[in-house]
Amino acid sequence: MGSRSFGIVAGLLLVLLTMAGAVYAYDLATEPRIPHGTKVAGVPVGGLTKDEARERLRGPLSGWVARPLQIRLGRREFSVRASRLAAQVDVDATLERALTPAQRGSILERTLRRLRGDTRRANLAPSTTYSPQAVRALARRLARRITRAPRDARVRVVDGRLRRVPARHGLAVRHATLSRRVESTLGSLDPRVAVPLRRSRPHVTGPELIRRYPNYIVVDRDGFTLRLYRRLRLAESYPIAVGQQGLETPAGLYDVQNKQINPTWTVPNSDWAGALAGRSIPPGPDNPLKARWLGFDGSAGIHGTEDIGSLGTAASHGCIRMAVPGVVDLYRHVDVGTPVYIS
Repeated sequence: MGSRSFGIVAGLLLVLLTMAGAVYAYDLATEPRIPHGTKVAGVPVGGLTKDEARERLRGPLSGWVARPLQIRLGRREFSVRASRLAAQVDVDATLERALTPAQRGSILERTLRRLRGDTRRANLAPSTTYSPQAVRALARRLARRITRAPRDARVRVVDGRLRRVPARHGLAVRHATLSRRVESTLGSLDPRVAVPLRRSRPHVTGPELIRRYPNYIVVDRDGFTLRLYRRLRLAESYPIAVGQQGLETPAGLYDVQNKQINPTWTVPNSDWAGALAGRSIPPGPDNPLKARWLGFDGSAGIHGTEDIGSLGTAASHGCIRMAVPGVVDLYRHVDVGTPVYIS
């Protein structure tokens, strides 16, 4: 290599070394600045040094831990302030995250970014510390408020009418998952936390209840009405007579135990029966049990009567009287085992 070529190469090396030194010196002398466009909890900090950003965030972040977390369960919502979880903002950690993009890469890459004014579109949540024990305690408190056992579908009688109580799923809070979600929310801009649930099915659902009760009889003694429900819907209402004072028709839940067409009357051994006590009266004019019999409580039952004028009154010796057409109609719909609820 000639002296001239050597001189050129040496000159170029000198220039490069000088430039490298200048870049290195610039990198050392220039305090890192947060990329333009960066925000922390909506507060612009782009272009600022760490100390400048800390001063700007001092006021806005002072109330950050007082913000309420919105714990949501469907339409229900529970508010819990982050401060109750011993939450605190770590400003230095937050600013380190904001500065990280400006400090990445080689000296040359950092210098070029600074010279052209690095821009970054980011809205950072403040770095937050908290008490894991307090978060777990919150999950347990919410579980106590939310957890419920499954409820089977069932029926009940209100004011002489059959009502359905719908089934309901059981709910259980997944504690560990909820704790993780709360912890994640403490370090995010979105204050909403969805409660993770585990659902349990009831044993008896609405359709199963209908299959269980294809027919259901409700006797409203005060209203002198017998109601027949088919598939838990009111199908027919019949006027009736019930037991007189001292011989009241027994209240409670029973079921049809036996059925007879043109029944024989086995007279109870009761004082009111007089000379007929213990006798069996075959079908005919002397037998007050007309057309049909549906026994539900030993000697008590539902039967037809010719004494239409007694319907709507307390006139029987404990049985339920119906008009003959009504009891015939009821009889053909009702099987042995059908529930009979007397209110």
